[in-house]
Amino acid sequence: MATEYAPQTRDQWEPAGHPPKRHFLPPALRAPFEARTWRELGYLMLSLPLSVVLFTFAVTMTSLGMGLLITFLGVPVLAACLAGCRGFGALERARARALLKLDVADPAPVRATPGGGDGGGGGPMAWMGAMLKSGTSWRHLLYAVLHMPWAIFAFTVSLVLWSFGWAMLTYPLWYGVFPAYAGVDGIQLYGDRTHHIYLDQPVELAATSAFGLLITLATPWLIRGLATVDRVMVAGLLGPSRLATRVSELESDRGVVVDTAAADLRRIERDLHDGAQARLVALAMDLGLAKEKLTHDPEAAARMVGEAHGEVKIALQELRDLARGIHPAVLTDRGLDAALSAVASRCTVPVRVEVDLPARPAPAIEGIAYFTVSELLQNVSKHARASRATVEVWQTADRLMLQVSDDGRGGADTAAGSGLAGLAERLDAVDGILVVDSPAGGPTTVTAELPWRG
Repeated sequence: MATEYAPQTRDQWEPAGHPPKRHFLPPALRAPFEARTWRELGYLMLSLPLSVVLFTFAVTMTSLGMGLLITFLGVPVLAACLAGCRGFGALERARARALLKLDVADPAPVRATPGGGDGGGGGPMAWMGAMLKSGTSWRHLLYAVLHMPWAIFAFTVSLVLWSFGWAMLTYPLWYGVFPAYAGVDGIQLYGDRTHHIYLDQPVELAATSAFGLLITLATPWLIRGLATVDRVMVAGLLGPSRLATRVSELESDRGVVVDTAAADLRRIERDLHDGAQARLVALAMDLGLAKEKLTHDPEAAARMVGEAHGEVKIALQELRDLARGIHPAVLTDRGLDAALSAVASRCTVPVRVEVDLPARPAPAIEGIAYFTVSELLQNVSKHARASRATVEVWQTADRLMLQVSDDGRGGADTAAGSGLAGLAERLDAVDGILVVDSPAGGPTTVTAELPWRG
């Protein structure tokens, strides 16, 4: 989860964690003194010298490599240029983490096979081929070329406005340093042989300081805007591509789905072996004994048949429960409202169910939603020590929202290695989110967010 939320109700979403700090000054007055402003200003100041070095390296090496492509020497030069840009990219990502608080994942390293693919090993020739084929490497080169003009602009604007604002704000403190013998007692705005205008009167000093205050208060927001452009450039050009990130996520999700399916199969096999199968084996043995006693002890045989009939009912009930655990028929026939009401009726505490959906979601999402609520209500029955619970289901934009609340003892945590952790992994496999708000002493609110269409 990139961002964690602590939902209180279906209409209220707040960031989780510690309560926000209380400040006596409004943000506009705090901005010039906040650490974020000084960190981002430092980032912009460092960008100019670093971008000049990176731009010079990139343009020189690229020009040299392109010029030498008529011979084989251009290939290693271009590969070295791309490798150097990737090294500078690592420095830029580290700088963004430290000063912009932007955590950009490192792209996958270039690995080459003898055929030039991305496997491992392969020698210098394969490595150069893989480097030249790497889209990530060329994006690093593009960053090196584009960042310098932007860094010059951001450096100039931020430094000039920041220095000018503070200079004007503090002007009444230092305007008197001009040497009196030169006839200067302030800042000369206009002058010729007959006219001189100086800012040395109290009203003029106050106006100058007020103007400097406005510049000083406005500049931090401009600095944040300039730093936002840098964030976009670093994230878009120096991080892994969206395709690579998505492939990595899908590979991880596929592993979760495979593990989940294997665990479900083992559970079904265990339930069949220990439950219905064992009862059916015992039933077959009892019927065999009853058949043997039918001729010489009809009463005992009838009694054994009656007991077998009871075992058949129990076995049928277990098979129904097992089928319901795989995919309940009521969910297919009547949808989430009826299926969740059936689950709530089996809970050990009173449960209020409220389903407000304009239509039925995708069947796969509907099944995941059903099992999510079923698992959460089982936790309420087994661990919460609650007196009542609530299940709410609604749609927000293209997302299906589930919320299960109880007034139990609380303390539920996905990081504790409980069933909630596995449930969170299942939801994450379909781009869903599970959020738990369960302080010690309760109450507990668990919210699940799923895509409307799988």
